Amino acid sequence: MSKNTESSAFRKIDIDQYNEDNYKEEEGLDAQSPPAGPDEQEDAANALAMRVLLAVKASEMEQAVRGLDPEAVDVLMKYIYRGFESPSEGSSGHLLAWHEKAYAAGGIGSIVRVMTDRKRV
Repeated sequence: MSKNTESSAFRKIDIDQYNEDNYKEEEGLDAQSPPAGPDEQEDAANALAMRVLLAVKASEMEQAVRGLDPEAVDVLMKYIYRGFESPSEGSSGHLLAWHEKAYAAGGIGSIVRVMTDRKRV
């Protein structure tokens, strides 16, 4: 064996910098504002969907629902039912109008698929 093998002077590249387990000081600063997890993202998506649904006029609903494919009608139904879970002032009547149009497009099968699906929006 060579007598230089015990010395680390032969290494010109610091390979330890590429170890992903090393702590970096700038990573520790992010603890003050934790990243949004799946629940926060889900709530933000739901809030956005509710704003969009409540902004559409009743006369435009049918045309909007007709432009959706069956899978998108099911997703719309999921957001409608999610909106029913936490109603705000005046939203229930508007969501019922959406439900009527989505039911006309998707039928009872859309409601059954939404109620039996384990994935929530």
